[in-house]
Amino acid sequence: MRGRKPSGPEVVDEMTGSEQARLRVKTVLQTMTGELRVQEACAVLELSEQRFDQLRVELLQAAIEALETKPAGRRPQSTEDAEITNLKQQVAELEGQLQTALLRAELAVTLPRRGMVAKKS
Repeated sequence: MRGRKPSGPEVVDEMTGSEQARLRVKTVLQTMTGELRVQEACAVLELSEQRFDQLRVELLQAAIEALETKPAGRRPQSTEDAEITNLKQQVAELEGQLQTALLRAELAVTLPRRGMVAKKS
């Protein structure tokens, strides 16, 4: 046979994750490749056949969901993210307006008024 040797359930040993999770995945794959019978897998994992079936379904469902095609590029900004960005801009504008108003008030108090001579009649 030419080319790369096919990898089987043993590839799980090289992956990250807890020892228990890797053992479960590897054992499920071994039952699917015919290396183990379900009863043997249940003995290895110390599970009932019903629980083993649940694990197998969960594993396959997670694999299917992980391999679903997704749209290319960045995901669009959610309405919540857009609202947060908008509110941050409003806060920045209002803070700027507040600083301007405070500066004007300070100038009005400290600078003498010109041309404001009280006229007596």
